[in-house]
Amino acid sequence: MTASAKTISDALLHWYDAHARDLPWRNPPGAARPRDPAWPYRVWLSEVMLQQTTVAAVKPYFSKFIASWPTVDALAAAKEAEVMAAWAGLGYYSRARNLLRCARAVAARDGFPETEEELRQLPGLGPYTAAAVAAIAFGERAVVVDTNVERVVARLFAITAPLPGARKAIRERAAEITLQQSAGDFAQAMMDLGAQICTARDPKCLLCPLAGVCAGRAQGDPALLPVKAPKKPKPERRGRAYWIERGGSVWLVTRPGNGMLGGMRALPDDGWSAQADGSSKPPFPGAQIRLGAVKHVFTHASLTLELVRIEGEPDGEGEWWPIERIVEAGLPTLFAKAARLVLAAKA
Repeated sequence: MTASAKTISDALLHWYDAHARDLPWRNPPGAARPRDPAWPYRVWLSEVMLQQTTVAAVKPYFSKFIASWPTVDALAAAKEAEVMAAWAGLGYYSRARNLLRCARAVAARDGFPETEEELRQLPGLGPYTAAAVAAIAFGERAVVVDTNVERVVARLFAITAPLPGARKAIRERAAEITLQQSAGDFAQAMMDLGAQICTARDPKCLLCPLAGVCAGRAQGDPALLPVKAPKKPKPERRGRAYWIERGGSVWLVTRPGNGMLGGMRALPDDGWSAQADGSSKPPFPGAQIRLGAVKHVFTHASLTLELVRIEGEPDGEGEWWPIERIVEAGLPTLFAKAARLVLAAKA
């Protein structure tokens, strides 16, 4: 690789000027940073939502959050149940809990800090998010490496070591080409290049502004990079959820704040037994009727959840929720699937 960091940066920013994605949380290329005090909030909110989630999936959620809580102070004052319900379906629910914790910390200090180091001190902000907010919201030079940037850099410098071990070298190389000027545009240009041109499959090298200096392309097949370690098979889990209905309402509980789907409304369940046959004792007495099962894949495991209707009265804390308004309950995807299965059987 003989091209200088400035050559790479100039080519990338020139491409970004013409091809930047139009996103609701983004400032146009080359524009001065907005003076709106809500600007860092919008950048931070989008970056949290985009973690392990596609732009297409995030757009409606971002708009919903901004409409409901237009400032970080408004979000900080929100009830946790409302935030968790608004997040339902976006997945990785610990992000929503950390979002609220961070919003309250920012409101307490009367605004976002402007440096990567200080941003890292906020609850729930890891290295990537802190770097992205520092660069995009405040123009600080920060090395921003998400999955798209990781792929671009691995190919640009032909880094052949397999992930995750290659990440140190990728970050070092990314730091070499990250200049002081236009820090936010450069970070977003790298993201866009990975999302639109240097894609995981069939990279569009003929359209790439860095094709002439890409070591991966020079070696023959950049699509082979980055090298990924073989995926381990996900463990299979089985469990049961219980449908208890009375007078047109269904019994919902709020899951414990810690653990899977913490703080979310849900159907009561058995704790997702790991037993091969899914057998478990129901949490309350009553005649049982099997309704079917739904499958869901989490990051760490696959789950088959059997739905059982119980003809009896629930124990413990919960709430009766009108079945006709079940979509407003903010159920996470797993339990939304379960509810749809029951309602389809009723139709």
